[in-house]
Amino acid sequence: MKNNNKFEKWSDTVYLKELVTNPLIEVGDFSYYSGYYSNQNFEDGCVRYLWGDPLTRAAFDPVRDMGWHLDKLIIGNYVCIAGGATILMGGNHNHHPDWITVYPFASHVEKSYEPKGDTVIKSDAWIGMNAMIMPGVTIGEGAVIAAGSMVIKDVPPYTIVGGNPAKVIKQRFSDNEIKMLLELRWFDWTEEQVEAAMDILMSNSIEELYCYYKKHILN
Repeated sequence: MKNNNKFEKWSDTVYLKELVTNPLIEVGDFSYYSGYYSNQNFEDGCVRYLWGDPLTRAAFDPVRDMGWHLDKLIIGNYVCIAGGATILMGGNHNHHPDWITVYPFASHVEKSYEPKGDTVIKSDAWIGMNAMIMPGVTIGEGAVIAAGSMVIKDVPPYTIVGGNPAKVIKQRFSDNEIKMLLELRWFDWTEEQVEAAMDILMSNSIEELYCYYKKHILN
């Protein structure tokens, strides 16, 4: 029996491009959401407090009415997002711990709103089950966010983080290997180029992939 996210079984995934309608969410190719267990919509469950869905667009326009600059969610190519993950966005930045009260009085909402900056999940990142991404964070290429983590600051490329708050566990590869990966950027290749290099991609031979890139992609 399907739940409300088109998932019939735990192994099902749905490409984000099939789910996203919010103009403030930008999604790359082949990035997917695996939401069977969480039973929540990607745009109204995984992503939270982001103006731009049909209901909030019908209710108010904060750009036109209040002059707000709204943050975006930008997701690269081949990103994996597990069920239960939460990406907090910019619609709820009206609580100021430096003010006497953190209560968001409606009369001062226009004044109290504070953008946090775009949230960016770069290509080939993996967001584990029940992880939470706080507003304005950038997650680098190939980064891994461990299940249940609370990410409050930027995560470097090809780095594994975990915990609450999330801290670096280890780099996935050496500095030189990461440099090569960031140069060749396989996730930006055409689908045909990725298919041709699949055997190397599904291995740990970064030097072999780099040689392939030099021989077949650059030429």
